[in-house]
Amino acid sequence: MRAKLGAPKAITAAAHKLARIIFHLVTTRQEFDDSRFAADQLRHQKRQEIKLRARAKSMGFELVPLPQAG
Repeated sequence: MRAKLGAPKAITAAAHKLARIIFHLVTTRQEFDDSRFAADQLRHQKRQEIKLRARAKSMGFELVPLPQAG
């Protein structure tokens, strides 16, 4: 968001999102469930990987995973 809107608007947007989450939790009396956000983070990482692979391919490169050390 910061890249699109600038720092002040991105901070306001993040604060507003956090306020909506807290309001929902308080009004519905639900407990905070971190697993929902962990799943969202994993989905975001996969999306970023797909974008990176597509960008590399458009530039004539191919991404290959590094072998696992162990």
